[in-house]
Amino acid sequence: MNNNIKPSLRRRTLGWLGAAALGAGVLALGLPQAAWAQNAKVLRIGYQKAANTLVLLKAHGTLEKRLQPLGVEVKWAEFAAGPQLLEALNVGSIDFGYVGEAPPVFAQAAGADFVYTAYEIPTPDAEGLLVPKNSPLQSVAELKGKKVAFNKGSDVHWLVVALLKKAGLSYSDIQPVYLAPADARAAFERGAIDAWAIWDPFQAAAEKQVGARRLASGVGAVSHHQFFLSARPFASKNPEIEKILLEEITREGQWVKSNISQAAAQLAPIQGLETDVIETGLKRYAHVYKPIDAQVLAEQQRIADAFFELKLIPKKLNVNDAVLK
Repeated sequence: MNNNIKPSLRRRTLGWLGAAALGAGVLALGLPQAAWAQNAKVLRIGYQKAANTLVLLKAHGTLEKRLQPLGVEVKWAEFAAGPQLLEALNVGSIDFGYVGEAPPVFAQAAGADFVYTAYEIPTPDAEGLLVPKNSPLQSVAELKGKKVAFNKGSDVHWLVVALLKKAGLSYSDIQPVYLAPADARAAFERGAIDAWAIWDPFQAAAEKQVGARRLASGVGAVSHHQFFLSARPFASKNPEIEKILLEEITREGQWVKSNISQAAAQLAPIQGLETDVIETGLKRYAHVYKPIDAQVLAEQQRIADAFFELKLIPKKLNVNDAVLK
């Protein structure tokens, strides 16, 4: 265990590991299983179509089976991207969700009351900066003055900032074009933009379907963590539900990692993409999840500081405020 982790984070991690024993103790005392759920009778999960593990967890129904004896119903809500999902978390429409590394920073700056719960280990190859196959651009440094499309406030927003800095450019050197994935793809195909920052499986789809070329990936520029976030009131009142949820997510991730082809075949009709496209995208993700720790929070702090310096967020943040104490 990382000795630099704050005591509160260490206690939180150990709490998950010991929750099974706690649950056994509750049952041994003869208390009803529904007491585990405390205040919650419904778990509302927000997901994106590209969130492979959650999509498959929903399709397989294993979480519902685990929570049914506790009297907890699971409801799923799909969102186009992380910023929209976090808005729903902020207004109380969902309890739990999965997003990239930048959306939590923008959400915290906007006053959203959430906590970091867990994260996927780095997957920098799962996002990239694409150009048309016949584009004359050969390096990120050549993007000066060019139109670069990406979903504002999403993880690729940070990718663009980091790639520009690595290439010796500033954010003001490009013309940002804020577009959701579907709109960006359309603009990309008709030549209305010079480059497009996007994540998988949309990245793999553009590569295979229209011959898009990766000008750069996230490798060497960003970690590209994916985060599981919880509404603070839900997390504080329902630790056992969250423990079960993270157990099932971890189990699903292990299954995907060991069964890439089968997972891709199951995702194809859900995501509306060819199996080989999805398989390419799946291979770029790690599917390994860990409880939140001090090291990953420090990386989030660096993103928050960079966005503040660029005036992309209105105030300086302390990322550790978004942790359940």
